[in-house]
Amino acid sequence: MKKNLKNALSWSVLVLGLILLTVPFDGKFLGASTQELTYSRFIRAVSDGAVREVSIRNSTSKITGVLSSGQMFSTVAPIDLKMVDRLLDNGVEIHVDSGESGWGYLMSILMQWFPILLLIGLMIYSSRQMRSGNKGGIGGGPLGIGKARSKMLQQQKVNVTFDDVAGIDEAKQELEEIVDFLKSPEKFQRLGGKIPRGVLLVGDPGNGKTLLARAIAGEANVPFYSISGSDFVEVFVGVGASRVREVFEHAKKHVPCIVFIDEIDAVGRRRDTSMRGANDEREQTLNQLLVEMDGFDEKQGVIVLAATNRADILDPALLRPGRFDRRIMVQYPDMNGRAKILTVHSKNVPLDEDVDLQTIARGTPGFSGAELANLVNEAALLAARGNQSHVTMCDFERAKDKVIMGAERRSMSMTDEEKRNTAYHEAGHALIALLVPQCDPIHKVTIIPRGGALGMVVRLPEKDKFSITRTELLSNIRVALGGRAAEELIFGDENITTGASQDIKQATQTAKNMVIKWGMNSTLGLRSFYDSDGYYLEASDQISPKTSEVIDMEIRSIINDAHEEVRDMLAKHREELESIADALLERETLSGDDVRMIFDGKKLPTLETAGGRPS
Repeated sequence: MKKNLKNALSWSVLVLGLILLTVPFDGKFLGASTQELTYSRFIRAVSDGAVREVSIRNSTSKITGVLSSGQMFSTVAPIDLKMVDRLLDNGVEIHVDSGESGWGYLMSILMQWFPILLLIGLMIYSSRQMRSGNKGGIGGGPLGIGKARSKMLQQQKVNVTFDDVAGIDEAKQELEEIVDFLKSPEKFQRLGGKIPRGVLLVGDPGNGKTLLARAIAGEANVPFYSISGSDFVEVFVGVGASRVREVFEHAKKHVPCIVFIDEIDAVGRRRDTSMRGANDEREQTLNQLLVEMDGFDEKQGVIVLAATNRADILDPALLRPGRFDRRIMVQYPDMNGRAKILTVHSKNVPLDEDVDLQTIARGTPGFSGAELANLVNEAALLAARGNQSHVTMCDFERAKDKVIMGAERRSMSMTDEEKRNTAYHEAGHALIALLVPQCDPIHKVTIIPRGGALGMVVRLPEKDKFSITRTELLSNIRVALGGRAAEELIFGDENITTGASQDIKQATQTAKNMVIKWGMNSTLGLRSFYDSDGYYLEASDQISPKTSEVIDMEIRSIINDAHEEVRDMLAKHREELESIADALLERETLSGDDVRMIFDGKKLPTLETAGGRPS
């Protein structure tokens, strides 16, 4: 609060000085309003006896005075030797101002010296700020340029604990040990154990890295400093390194404590050894961080906790033991983990008796913790929109469709021809998904526009997967090409649409990874064409033009073979394809069970039987 007041006063003085420099000052401005007269009007007024008194300043040609009516006036006079005689003849009282005393003289001196005094004052203030460093808190510099933006979180103000973190038990267990060490260091030190210097949380977005950090702040009864990696980096070289020093100097005064750096890859990216495109500011900041985490000074009691989505691009010097001693993977939760996460996020949500969180967890493979939290929130919003007292299983199903496929765009006007084309396109995807081996089962098929798509086929795996076979990859490519193949079969090659753009992109990327990343081809064999940073070597000198041509031929071969197979399968099952498309045109949305019933030749229940709306 005091620092904000000092900054406000400093800026007020600066603004006042600028105003005084730009606004002309007149000793009379505090009085009544002054009328500007031309010199000719002034002479006529003197001749008419309308001027009572005048004031003449020796140093200027400006004349001020008072008319008989009491109105103040001013004018600028040329050199006129007879003017004084004329004033005396008409009984005007004359005052002569030498300009060397009084308020005007003081103001003239102040106006001359004020800019110099202002600059000297600002220089003294800035130097005191730089010398004071961390006095009164973290940071300090000329007008706050070098100020570190870390936040000290008080333990009693953080309401997140490890009880609010679910689905990542291994990561939570390791961090609980860190908290235990901070609370009872003698328990570990009696056997020679040392506190870890740094802990790196690695994982995809939404899996709970920042939530874990907040839980540590809530559990550990120690000071907790939170700052983003991007807050260290500035356009001024050396500012980031200064901020790193300030954060650690302040942390060392409050040991034991934790310093949390979110998105550390913003400052910890691998340094460029080729010196091409090097960023001096970022590299100086990284060097200072390395020194603070290791260096010659033992900083026992300061733990650096960092989070990143891209551990592969961090500098090796940052990852070595002694700096980040522990690397904790925060991965996607499994089915049991998803059920626990749903339980945590729905504890304040009134659930209906038909809600089975285990079933919802089974139907949301690949969901992150953030997506599951969003799922619960969307279900609650849907129930509130319907003025319900409880959230039902139907609300969760509709929320899941919204999270996976996007919101429905029923207001979008589509022609009958576009609907028919979309129905056959999605029917092609669905039918191929039933025909190819090792394919994830269909969850839902819809021709209602959602998000940026006119229609969609959603497939969900029956269980969690941690690897994928070559057969599954080829099946995914075939399913992706099923929509375009159906258009070609039903409407002809001349009437295909742009609806398959994302399908073609997906199939191409999968085939490309099979060739250059996973070694799933017979021509190039077990070779990887990615560098250490995970970039394709196509544009570098490490791959020959001939090899690049072979890669293109292999990718084209995989896609073309899959396309031919898909066309043959749809031609053999054209009757089923048309039945699925007709059902989509009638109901707009089909469940996976509906599609399998149609494929088996069974008749779907009527809409009245199904509750008056498509399933």
